[in-house]
Amino acid sequence: MSMKKTKRSTVKRAPKRGHYDSETIHQILDNNHICHVALVYEGAPLVIPTLYGRKNDLLFIHGASISRLMTSLEQEMDLSISIAKTTGLVLARSAFHHSLNYESVVLFGKGKLVADIDKEEALKAVSDHLIPDRWEEVRKPSPKELKATSVIAITLDEVTAKVRTGDPKDDKKDYDLPVWAGVVPIKEQYESPIADTLLNPNITSPSPSILKLIQPHKNLHL
Repeated sequence: MSMKKTKRSTVKRAPKRGHYDSETIHQILDNNHICHVALVYEGAPLVIPTLYGRKNDLLFIHGASISRLMTSLEQEMDLSISIAKTTGLVLARSAFHHSLNYESVVLFGKGKLVADIDKEEALKAVSDHLIPDRWEEVRKPSPKELKATSVIAITLDEVTAKVRTGDPKDDKKDYDLPVWAGVVPIKEQYESPIADTLLNPNITSPSPSILKLIQPHKNLHL
């Protein structure tokens, strides 16, 4: 399925790197943890990094009900959200053509306050995004905690992904220069879990959700 393509969501610089299909956009969202929310606050631009979660075509952001981010987004003002990850250093033969390989998403829309009846399910989506199945292992939010927390939902409608892969793009005359050029890949991986210093001494192993998360990294010491 393709997202709505508008004037502001259309990639103009290197348009071939733009992607408007939900599969690519969802994959990038699901593989990252932090988004940057941009809005106008008291007449000036404001950008705040925060966790997020996705469920189908909704992106959820949560925070203290009295925070400036939540009080602003509750007014359903226009906002923009960006997510980006560097996947490689692109090293060219000239300083001018150095670049990055990356994957990114930019979303435009308005936030809508999630009703109290749906708030816990939205918070579960944020928790599952951080680490799947952890929600089932921990204490659920108390009524007091839920009251102190607001959750904003943004529809994934006007959204674009942009991805750069591959070699540097040098000027033709520079390809004979005696300079190494190519890509240095960057990968994210989980390290061995470090127990809380106040952890109950009877707990000797991380929870199943954590073990499942780090399973692909076989060289970790538990």
